[in-house]
Amino acid sequence: MKKYQLKSSSGFAPSIDYSSYLNDEQLAAVTSEDGASLVIAGAGSGKTRVVTYRVAYLIEKGVDPSRILLLTFTNKAAREMIHRVELLIKGEARRVWGGTFHHIGNLILRKYGSAIDLSSSFTIMDREDSKELIESCVAELKLRADKMFPKGNVLMDVIGYAVGTERTVADEIEEQYPHLALYTDEIEAVKKSYELKKREMNLADFDDLLFLWKKILVDVPAIREKLSSRFLHVLVDEYQDTNRIQAEIVDLMASTHKSLMVVGDDSQAIYSFRGACFDNIIEFPERYHDTKTFQLTTNYRSTDEILGLANESIAFNSRQFTKVLNSLNRKGSLPALIPLKNLGQQAEFIAQRILDLVDEGVPMKEIAVLYRSHYQSMDLQMELTRRRIPYEIRSGLRFFEQAHIKDMISYLRAILNPMDEISWMRILKLTPGIGSVTAKKIWERVKTSDHPLESIMSDDLKKVLPKRGKENWESFQCSMQGLDEENVEHNPAETIRQIVQNGYDMYLMKSFENYEERKEDIEQLSNYSNNFRTTQEFLSDLALLTNVQAEDIIEDDEEGEAIVLSTVHRAKGLEWSRVFILGLTDGGFPSSKSMGDLEKEEEERRVFYVALTRAKDELYLCYPIMDNRWYDGAIVKRPSLFIQELPEYTYEKWEIEE
Repeated sequence: MKKYQLKSSSGFAPSIDYSSYLNDEQLAAVTSEDGASLVIAGAGSGKTRVVTYRVAYLIEKGVDPSRILLLTFTNKAAREMIHRVELLIKGEARRVWGGTFHHIGNLILRKYGSAIDLSSSFTIMDREDSKELIESCVAELKLRADKMFPKGNVLMDVIGYAVGTERTVADEIEEQYPHLALYTDEIEAVKKSYELKKREMNLADFDDLLFLWKKILVDVPAIREKLSSRFLHVLVDEYQDTNRIQAEIVDLMASTHKSLMVVGDDSQAIYSFRGACFDNIIEFPERYHDTKTFQLTTNYRSTDEILGLANESIAFNSRQFTKVLNSLNRKGSLPALIPLKNLGQQAEFIAQRILDLVDEGVPMKEIAVLYRSHYQSMDLQMELTRRRIPYEIRSGLRFFEQAHIKDMISYLRAILNPMDEISWMRILKLTPGIGSVTAKKIWERVKTSDHPLESIMSDDLKKVLPKRGKENWESFQCSMQGLDEENVEHNPAETIRQIVQNGYDMYLMKSFENYEERKEDIEQLSNYSNNFRTTQEFLSDLALLTNVQAEDIIEDDEEGEAIVLSTVHRAKGLEWSRVFILGLTDGGFPSSKSMGDLEKEEEERRVFYVALTRAKDELYLCYPIMDNRWYDGAIVKRPSLFIQELPEYTYEKWEIEE
């Protein structure tokens, strides 16, 4: 018998000179050996580059692309990474299994769903479909008899977050929706009915794409073995944003070869309110005892001075992977700390400084104003509009385009002007059971009355109401109780508070999943109205400014040049040359809900850190000394805890001259 000896390979010789494209930290992560790896990628440190080159490196090393699983949070991110890999190497990069958790979950359920009695022809519901099915469950359970029972979109969020965090409905309500505690048992019943209907109708919602994927992996060991054996390498981007069920899916998919690389930044874990679980990244080395940890600390975005301040701030967090970001020796000015007299002066300063920067040649699109909560931008939006500074809102609608703000303004307009059909129709239709036809009949009677507000309290109007409208009419009458034209005209702020107390608060609770934020918006509107002697002046000012806003929106579209206003959460992953952070007071940033809770306080500090590290060249930290609150009046505000913690050498204090 003839013997033939196989010789060992002369070694791996890649076509790419990785060291010329990557710094030492990046190179170490990209070329690491198989096994569990945790890449802590600091802000602006080239995280996407590492993931891209890691995929290219594995393929060049001989790994079949179809045996690589790349999980991202947007399909766009996955497509861009795969496209970049294709530009780097001539190969079959498109055979990589890349996409969002939901995209990959859909592929797997189509192929293996029958193992858990899910037909491969199942239909994926969108949010509107889910909402309608939940409303159907509510109707069957006869829960709408309680006119304050939460609407479908609220129930959908409660149920969805309970699934993603793998908590009970009761726990989810206690943590995130305490105002719904009264309905815990009923919402649990809705969830059970909803799950049953989905299975009967061969439907799946977005949460099911993860829940059922995990169910297959847990309940059918043969499929788990097949899938985990197939993927030699699993990579996860933005790992700090995964929820509990996503992390468990990752562990199961990597359970055979255990060659798992997760990339993220614990210091940018800021989405717990969406169900993200900070423990996933912070406890990763405990779950994988042989974890190799890599840190990317070279920041390609910000100046030394901005990074110095950011490093000092995040150092106060106890639960973290300690790291210090370094720039490429980019020098700049110290971040500016600016105390302002009140919200109005804060808005004036930011607007004026923006104009100065534009005069200096800074493009508007390179300027951003960030804030903790959307309501904090109201005064600034008004000031920018007055000065005809175009702006783009990244955190939602412009303040006065929001439904709940339009509702408040419609109440004021209807009371002052009984001939305002548009406003009457809007507020009447807020009442369940009253549609356009009935609202029109009511308004026809109101407008011909000598005393419109008194006519609303008349039982005579019940004649034109349908049965469901009659059941809820008293709640509308209650919302108008005690309001008269004279009081409304001279005290818009008190009128807004009264409308909220008289029933609109309950409407907010049942109608919107972000109830607390919308209530803060209304409080800000009330505070702003105190700047005017009469309600008529207030409404006239709003009308004029919102018309200017409409003109500016058209101009923005044509010119494509505007500054950006955004919450910090919406700004993550983005960068600007000049960044303003406003509202840096205790209770404003950090939010009042986090104070006194160490875990929440540390997440708020991470939010602050994300805000700081969006700035490339200049950073402005603003806080108003005086503020108005509904029940406290004008109060002196303390600078944010995060400002108080900063060493004085990390910033330059500015003094505003009138």
